[in-house]
Amino acid sequence: MNKLYIGNVSAEASEEDLETIFVQWKIPHNSPFLVKTGYAFVDCPDEKAAMKAIDVLSGKVELHGKVLEVEHSVPKRQRSCKLQVRNIPPHMQWEVLDGMLAQYGGVESCEQVNTDTETAVVNVRYAAKDQAKLAMEKLNGSMMENFALKVSFIPDETAAPEGPSAGGRRGYIARGTSRSDSPSLGARPKLQSDIPLRILVPTQFVGAIIGKEGATIRNITKQTHSKIDIHRKENAGAAEKPITIHSTPEGCSNACTTIMEIMQKEALDTKFTEEIPLKILAHNNFVGRLIGKEGRNLKKIEQDTETKITISALQDLTVYNPERTITVKGTIEACARAEEELMKKIRESYESDMAAMNLQSNLIPGLNLNALGLFPSGAPGMGPSMSSIPPPGAHGGCSSFGQGHPESETVHLFIPALAVGAIIGKQGQHIKQLSHFAGASIKIAPAEEVGSTPQRRVTIAGPPEAQFKAQCRIFGKLKEENFFGPKEEVKLEAHIKVPSFAAGRVIGKGGKTVNELQNLTCAEVVVPRDQTPDENDQVIVKISGHFFACQLAQRKIQEILAQVKRQQQPKPTSGAQPPQPRRK
Repeated sequence: MNKLYIGNVSAEASEEDLETIFVQWKIPHNSPFLVKTGYAFVDCPDEKAAMKAIDVLSGKVELHGKVLEVEHSVPKRQRSCKLQVRNIPPHMQWEVLDGMLAQYGGVESCEQVNTDTETAVVNVRYAAKDQAKLAMEKLNGSMMENFALKVSFIPDETAAPEGPSAGGRRGYIARGTSRSDSPSLGARPKLQSDIPLRILVPTQFVGAIIGKEGATIRNITKQTHSKIDIHRKENAGAAEKPITIHSTPEGCSNACTTIMEIMQKEALDTKFTEEIPLKILAHNNFVGRLIGKEGRNLKKIEQDTETKITISALQDLTVYNPERTITVKGTIEACARAEEELMKKIRESYESDMAAMNLQSNLIPGLNLNALGLFPSGAPGMGPSMSSIPPPGAHGGCSSFGQGHPESETVHLFIPALAVGAIIGKQGQHIKQLSHFAGASIKIAPAEEVGSTPQRRVTIAGPPEAQFKAQCRIFGKLKEENFFGPKEEVKLEAHIKVPSFAAGRVIGKGGKTVNELQNLTCAEVVVPRDQTPDENDQVIVKISGHFFACQLAQRKIQEILAQVKRQQQPKPTSGAQPPQPRRK
């Protein structure tokens, strides 16, 4: 990715003129300039030199009355899904950037590129070529915080070469998953591959951390190869401000240690006598596993690092603010060691959850998993400040998958009776928030309806995406509230009703379909044979298993029902008679 295209070149310009400019700006280059009418090409020894040429020259240096435009030279066959976005405002939050990029399609990766400029540069890969083209057309030259974004294609090494010698997709698979091919790619990996470190700092120390004209924070980012967002405008008047650090685990830890040292020095200079603990923000989904059974994990970290660690209570959490505060007290060295151990556990939980989610990412076609806020990836779940740009498909109340409005479904989920209070929340607040978040109707059956059984029925009505959101939150809440052990998967039973004439299709000949369904989804699926159809001529299908197993089984059964429904519709008659309209 080191060959450059130089555009808007004057007809009077010569190879020597371009050579002089590169020498003047101390930009290394390997070969003579290839000058054509109106443009030229040149090779740079590495990506760093290429980026310097783009940053220093493009749109800034004039030659014979024309301002040069410099960008990566990209062969047509490699103008696929990969873009480079430059001149990004230095203090722009990643949440906002991710939301902006997602407006134009599915973002598969977003990697920061290390440069010597104050503005940020990212390489973005979209899921489809037309999405990348649209993003370039819309974003190139657009203004963001008084900075004009510069967007161009960059070589997509994973793009299949043209012609019969393409060699299948082996190259795509082998190279497409790598995120560290180039040593100059920045420390902020794709959000879904790693989790940032979020800390809270006293507001009075924010100025010292930023430094005069931002000099201190720039120095920290360069030394630790990290991207640091200081959310100064959040919670006006609050005693503490959140800081998000995007980097490798080592880079996050180094940046955190440096920030603690700056705060300690500032405290001494201002004669601030109170203890300044390290406060880490963590998504509530991970806290149970961080604590461990009977608090063993946390106690071990305390003992190993010689610190005192406490975690904020659950009461302050809402669906929209899913973070807990982990307070670590001790020396700076001890707190730094504790941060490493705590974040190691959190990252392990995150990677485990994301692996499970990615495995089932095709569960509902087009479902925007990042928009669910289930895990701290991208805008949702990063904390109280969510992206102001809604995800694709979230506009106008339309579903983000399929065409038009999918039909509503009803699922009966059975939860432990003791967990009802946790699901309802104080004065019904949690279940109201959950219903609003998921876009579903959620009702809990009265205790007397289920008699002496230790379970209560939760009835969820809504389209597939709403079912996914609501059920996932309920499964997660039961885990958070320790109704299941730290190493125990949450397994619940769900009932869906199907027309009695379709039950045989779910079972299949000799039970073949239901057995295949169980093997595919890892859920237990039972259609009781002795049940009497209800007043709507429907029977119950019972599904038991962990969240993803239940979801996949529900979707597969709905596919069978949709197929049966299509087959039940009258077909137009053929032959001499004119076609008859279908009955509604």
